[in-house]
Amino acid sequence: MEFFLKHQKVILRSFGAFLLIVGFVINFWVTPQKAVSTNAVALANVKRMEASVQGGTSKKVSKEPAVAHISKALKATRAKQMKYMTIIAMVLGAVFLAYSFFKKDEEE
Repeated sequence: MEFFLKHQKVILRSFGAFLLIVGFVINFWVTPQKAVSTNAVALANVKRMEASVQGGTSKKVSKEPAVAHISKALKATRAKQMKYMTIIAMVLGAVFLAYSFFKKDEEE
């Protein structure tokens, strides 16, 4: 405990800077972008070419399984949770960093 009290400013500044950096890195690098990937574009092109080759023949389109919407909802929820966690990490990092710069009154 004495070590923490002796080096409190350095520990708080280090922890705050670490949380800020981790929050920014995860938020802007790891979270997926909202752009269309090349795989999705290629898949759409293949589907379009297959449809043009088949011509006017009508084919029954199989319905999407009922589990697909649950999977999409889980992915969206996971993305929101990751965003909230990174925001919380950035805010806590800023608070720890700012708190370490306040001067403490010595009451000894």
